[in-house]
Amino acid sequence: MRVLILTILTFIGQLTFAQTDKSKRPSPPDNTKVTTTDGVTIDINYSRPSLKGRQLGVDIAPVGIVWRTGANEATTIEFNKDVLVEGKKLAAGKYGLYSIPGEHETTIMFNKVWNQWGTKYDANEDALRVSVSNATASTSQEQFKINATPQGTISLEWGQYVVPFTVKASN
Repeated sequence: MRVLILTILTFIGQLTFAQTDKSKRPSPPDNTKVTTTDGVTIDINYSRPSLKGRQLGVDIAPVGIVWRTGANEATTIEFNKDVLVEGKKLAAGKYGLYSIPGEHETTIMFNKVWNQWGTKYDANEDALRVSVSNATASTSQEQFKINATPQGTISLEWGQYVVPFTVKASN
């Protein structure tokens, strides 16, 4: 009887681990972390959805509608010091990163509520919004990716779209 109970408990433990192992999700987690040349540490945690034959801007991340800028839990972006995002002040801290994709321009939102499921968004909690021009990639990216450079350029890359914005230390 003890062996049976131990076996059942072990099996339940393995099932629980499998359910919490985020790397097994269809949109696995990823992290981008960089310290810029002007001393800002940028730490971004997000999940990477794939296109899977869907049309970007129509079937997924629709144009004109708030998007969680990733999948699963809210994408988070954290700055170790006060910054300027596209020239606008943003206090040091951790934020939920949301966006409103547009055909030519995308609005990037830094939301004060970051510890939540990504589809829960309240515009009243935005600390900052900036609009940036979209760019086109030379090759299509199947899986969503966020890159950050030491020069402070963060780019959201998916399909043929690249949405870059700049972060600088606030002096």
